[in-house]
Amino acid sequence: MIYHLFEWLGFPGPTNVVRYLTFRAGASTVTALLLALAIGRPMIAWLRARQGKGQPIRADGPERHLLTKKGTPTMGGILILLCLTVSTLLWMEWDLPFVWSVLFVTLGFGTIGFLDDYAKVTRNSSAGISGRTRLLLEFLIAGAAVWFISRQTGTVLYFPFLKDAGLDLGPLYIAFGALVIVGAANAVNLTDGLDGLAIMPVIVAAATFGVIAYLVGNFVFAEYLGVHFVRGSGELIVLVGAIVGAGLGFLWFNAPPAAVFMGDTGSLAIGGAIGGLAVVTNHELVLLVVGGLFVVEAVSVIVQVASFRMTGKRVFLMAPIHHHFEKKGGSEPTIVIRFWIIAIVLALAGLATLKLR
Repeated sequence: MIYHLFEWLGFPGPTNVVRYLTFRAGASTVTALLLALAIGRPMIAWLRARQGKGQPIRADGPERHLLTKKGTPTMGGILILLCLTVSTLLWMEWDLPFVWSVLFVTLGFGTIGFLDDYAKVTRNSSAGISGRTRLLLEFLIAGAAVWFISRQTGTVLYFPFLKDAGLDLGPLYIAFGALVIVGAANAVNLTDGLDGLAIMPVIVAAATFGVIAYLVGNFVFAEYLGVHFVRGSGELIVLVGAIVGAGLGFLWFNAPPAAVFMGDTGSLAIGGAIGGLAVVTNHELVLLVVGGLFVVEAVSVIVQVASFRMTGKRVFLMAPIHHHFEKKGGSEPTIVIRFWIIAIVLALAGLATLKLR
């Protein structure tokens, strides 16, 4: 909106900086952060007043959660979604399609998460809408987004470490891309189990894909690095900046002890956004590295369920794996900070794939 306003005015004087993508990305970050800090406390108070008992705590979860987290309001993802949406719309170029595509996924998945959280709160149960219904809605939204994105970027799956090496999946790419987005969203959702645990790795992963989007959207950089050029993808760093700013603002209130939980409203939305970024930039496989922490969390649940069904025994004391370390006596802040460090290391490893070709 601001870009087009100053474009109409001819970018007079110092407003010429609005032309620059990096400036608008920074402005988007600051806008989302300040907005989150400004409205965070009133929104948390509003959520607490509406929810009463707060987020229902799993009866089979770590015992101390029943004492330390009981009564904490959920649906804090509304704060993230509101701030990132307003900031993105203010600073993006409205006539570029990729930001709209990822924003569609983000808000669509956020809506599904809201319905799930609302069902939990109103029923006072940790069970929300049925898993099948949720997955069906997620795949419909993700499939529609990937179909639109693939019309601009093609249907080739590119391999990291290999220059211009890819496999054209044809129509199967839509199913594959949808799986990437849905998988990312639910992996982040599983990771969101401790105060501050999910949001910082999301910020790190989003910032990493922001760098990738900027590079693959610039023909000179893409040619130098030997990656597939995606015209217009650079504009995604405005959305990434909004995610980072909104995420930091949310972390201000979600840091231990959390005053609010993001709930499925937030975790599904920002997880879907990361998946969408990976699809637009044609770096779906790199997401396995950058989002490796989320992958491990999801795999730990799959392994736990499969092992119990086949052998009657559990591999972990509790899944997802962060609860396993809690059961082993690890303190919540220690687990969270160590997981943050792992997320940063994996993000750097993901960025390294850009040059190792």
